[in-house]
Amino acid sequence: MAVPSNTVTAHVAIGNKEDLADVIFDISPTETPFLTMAMKNTASNVYHEWQTDSLEAAGANRAADGDDAAANTHTPSVRVGNYCQISRKTVQVSGTQRASNPAGRADELSYQIAKRGKELKRDMEYALTRNQASSAGGTGETARSLASLESWIATNKTTVGSTSAAATTPGFSSGTVAAPTDTDVAGTITEAVLKAVIQQVWSSGGEPGTILVGPVTKQKISGMAGIATQYRDNQQVGPGVIIAAADIYVSDFGQHSIVPSRFNREQTALVLDMDYWGVSFLRNITREPLAKTGDSDKEMLLVEYTLESKNEAASGKITDITTA
Repeated sequence: MAVPSNTVTAHVAIGNKEDLADVIFDISPTETPFLTMAMKNTASNVYHEWQTDSLEAAGANRAADGDDAAANTHTPSVRVGNYCQISRKTVQVSGTQRASNPAGRADELSYQIAKRGKELKRDMEYALTRNQASSAGGTGETARSLASLESWIATNKTTVGSTSAAATTPGFSSGTVAAPTDTDVAGTITEAVLKAVIQQVWSSGGEPGTILVGPVTKQKISGMAGIATQYRDNQQVGPGVIIAAADIYVSDFGQHSIVPSRFNREQTALVLDMDYWGVSFLRNITREPLAKTGDSDKEMLLVEYTLESKNEAASGKITDITTA
C-alpha cells in the first residue's frame, strides 16, 4: 500500500533524538579462580623467600637394650623464593570528555578505572597460573617476573604428549625458577593419568582438593566413564534431565573439585593442594593519581606481588594435553 502524500516519516524527519541505552554491555569474563582461592600474604622485599622441609622416610626403628643414643642425621630446611612482579594499568581522560555527559557511566575516568581494575586482576591470574619463569629483571626496561604455577611444580608431573625430547620442569635452582618445556605432540588426558597424578601427590604428602583446568579439558573430564547414577542437589536425576558435567571427582585419596579456568594454559591440568599456595603482596592494588601535564586527568592502578609455593611437592600437573 502506498504512503499518502506529504506524510512525514522517520526517513525524512530532521531532529529525532538518538536512542542510546544508558547501559554498557560487557561479557568479558572476570572470574579469577586461583587468585580467589590462594591465601593472601605480605612480602617485604622484591625477592620474597620462605623455607620448606620434609621428614625422613619411614623405616624400621629398632634400638638395642642399653645402647647409647646417637644423634640422627640433620637435614637442614630448604630456602626458596620468588620475585615480585609489578603489574599496572594507566588511564588518561581529557577534560572535555570528563565534562561531557556520556551514556552508561556518570564519569569517564571512574568508568575506565573500574574497567582497568578488572583487567588487572585478569592479568594477575594469567601470570600466576601459566608457565612463566622467574627473573630479577635489570636496569632500564627489563621487568621482574614471578615464577608461575606450572614452573614451580616439578616433583609430581606426567605428560601425555610424545616427542624425541621429553618435557622438562627444572624447578627452583640457585634462586630462580626456570620455565618448563613442552613436548612436540600433544596427547589425550585419561582417567588413568589423572588418578596416577593424584596418587603421586598424595604419596608425597599433599591433599589435592582442586583440579584447575581449561574449558576443553573440563569437558573431557566430564566425559570420563565412572558415573553410574547421576544426581543433582543430592537428588537422583530422572527422565528429561541431562547431566553432562562433572564438578567433583572422588578418587581413592579424597574429593577433588574440578574448577574451569579461562586463563591458565589449556594444555596443562593443575592438581593443587591450595593449602600450599599463596599470593604475597609487596604493594597491594592501589590507585595513584599521576602528575597533570595538560588538559587531561591521568591515574594508574598498580600492584606488586608474587606467587608463594610453600611446598611444590604438595601439588602435581598433567602436561601436553590436546587443546581441541
